Amino acid sequence: MKFYKAAPSDVVLFYDEIDLAPGRFRMKTGGGAAGNNGVRSVTAHIGDGFRRARLGTGHPGDKDLVMPHVLSDFHKAEKVWVDPLLDACADALPFLAAGDDERYQAEVLRLAPSAKLDPRKTARDAP
Repeated sequence: MKFYKAAPSDVVLFYDEIDLAPGRFRMKTGGGAAGNNGVRSVTAHIGDGFRRARLGTGHPGDKDLVMPHVLSDFHKAEKVWVDPLLDACADALPFLAAGDDERYQAEVLRLAPSAKLDPRKTARDAP
């Protein structure tokens, strides 16, 4: 940021969000860390005015399983939503680069629609 003389609002942090169902996506600016150590670290360095691209990974269901859940690789079975979500994030980048976070979020969700499941339930728990 110092080299490019960028402001916190020029920064977009992409991170996993266990409070969003797998495959869901949300953009927002500012806010707390919600227990995410990466967000906490960025906030400590640049403040909380940066833009956040929150990629839903779902909650493992038990708080003792959260750390292994967020630090492990995705399982092969999750590729059905991970790959389309990441592709959509890349394909919609012109909107993000233009600073239109609302349109970026809408385009990502259009390109990679996902069910609005409870983040604490796995796909096999869904009706």
